[in-house]
Amino acid sequence: MVLIARLLQGFAVAGEFGSATAFLVEHSTHRKGFFASFQWFGQGLAAVLASLFGVVILGSLTPDQLNSWGWRVPFFFGLLIGPVAWYIRTKLDETPEFLAAETTSTPLRDTFTSQKLRLLIAIGAVVLGTVSTYLVLFMPTFGVKQLGLAPSVAFSAIALTGLIQMVFAPVVGHLSDRHGRTTIMLISAVLLLVLIYPAFVYLVAHPTFGTLIALQVVLGFLMTGYFAALPGLLSEMFPVQTRTTGMSLAYNIAVTVFGGFGPFIIAWLIGFTGSKAAPSYYLIFAALLSVAALIAARRKLGFR
Repeated sequence: MVLIARLLQGFAVAGEFGSATAFLVEHSTHRKGFFASFQWFGQGLAAVLASLFGVVILGSLTPDQLNSWGWRVPFFFGLLIGPVAWYIRTKLDETPEFLAAETTSTPLRDTFTSQKLRLLIAIGAVVLGTVSTYLVLFMPTFGVKQLGLAPSVAFSAIALTGLIQMVFAPVVGHLSDRHGRTTIMLISAVLLLVLIYPAFVYLVAHPTFGTLIALQVVLGFLMTGYFAALPGLLSEMFPVQTRTTGMSLAYNIAVTVFGGFGPFIIAWLIGFTGSKAAPSYYLIFAALLSVAALIAARRKLGFR
């Protein structure tokens, strides 16, 4: 039942990223990056809530209680999003920009036939965002199994990262409207590329709560600097007629291939290399791919 529910959740999220982002940006003409950044704000809020549940449950229940019934509690609260989603689906009107545009009955075919380059660049741009997100989500497992930290400590670190996302995402969205999406994303990507390996080496050498918090803070700011500008960039890569389809394809292909297999790849890298700093290798690889995609977006598509 949990597996089926998780699959349904995955289908729902996959189907809503493109449409939700399009809905946000198509209500504004000059502040698309700011409105699109609330996509990342929402993911930060989810991380905070999930982490707080982890801290409270681990701190208030015994191991036997947790294994017998406590693990079901977060699933119950997760059901509460259902009525909210139903209300949004049934009450909100279509966006003015979509209503004013010519529509197409074949958005999927149009995306693959006439927008292949845009789709490829968009997939590359998403890679670093999804890998960094999954790395942050992997940190509790890494902290507990590789560094010997208490589970509540690791979950607290994720809550801090989510809080940074919530506060910093609208700021990044606003800056992307003024200074360009790719400019801000390239700065964040290059800093991640340069800093992530020494940060992990230091964490492995000093596996303390303070070091983990410091790493999460660095990851949180740089990841938000990249990902909060990403929805605005993706929305501008595709015309209104294929915007939802193009963004959904780019996002979900990258998330499935590079994000979904992320924890497996990271665990394999640790075992294969014997280095506890190996998670940084995967993030470096993702950063290189996304930097190349952003440069292509600037040179081939004229983004700044």
